[in-house]
Amino acid sequence: MKSVILCAGYGVRMYPLTTDMAKPLLPIRGKPIIEYIINKIQKVERMDEIFIVSNDKFFNQFNKWLNNYPNTISIKLINDGTNTEKEQLGAVKDLELVIDKKNIEDDLLVVGGDNLFSFALSDFIKYSMNITPKPLIGVYDFCDKAKQNKFGKVNLNDNNQIIDFNEKLSNSKNANLVAMCLYFLPKQTLPLIKKYLSIYNDNGSIGNYIKWLSKNNEVHAFEFQGDWFNINDMDMYTEAVCSF
Repeated sequence: MKSVILCAGYGVRMYPLTTDMAKPLLPIRGKPIIEYIINKIQKVERMDEIFIVSNDKFFNQFNKWLNNYPNTISIKLINDGTNTEKEQLGAVKDLELVIDKKNIEDDLLVVGGDNLFSFALSDFIKYSMNITPKPLIGVYDFCDKAKQNKFGKVNLNDNNQIIDFNEKLSNSKNANLVAMCLYFLPKQTLPLIKKYLSIYNDNGSIGNYIKWLSKNNEVHAFEFQGDWFNINDMDMYTEAVCSF
């Protein structure tokens, strides 16, 4: 099993804090956000390699950090070659880049590089094994309405299959559930990324791909319990610094 951590964004909503520093390298209690993510991934059974995709602007920062990080499994850094927000490939194309460049033909755990969470990934992976080859996404119950509006919402049937993926599902059965940037993509489904990009050539959120995938395939959701901070603005970063 492989994992990809998506770290090629420019964090523009957190300027000036991220003007000259990659968001996943911002500290929480003296440790970069990405190290908390890697610590969780390394504990996943069968995990044997982690790929971090960065942009060119922050590549040297990640490289310097990685050279001093005491990892327990193989971690490789990939440069997507972009230097500005206007040039950015987008998460789906970055994911395609890693898969093609590293010839990945294995099950893939995908995590956003700004995800800070307290829970283990073992039950998520166990659930994914039970439904393979169906993709699985992580979801979280946000009772805070203001926070809900920052994320794509999901509606599930009784079998935890996604039946709708939308930003406006306030009247749905699962009105509080939002999609995390945490996905398990079985190896059988990886070719679907190229199919999607051949249709849409999308340089936006990976949520667009998951929405398309759920309309064309059976995609399931796993609800996490615990603390989760998606560091997508200064308010969330401040909250994470104070309470994680």
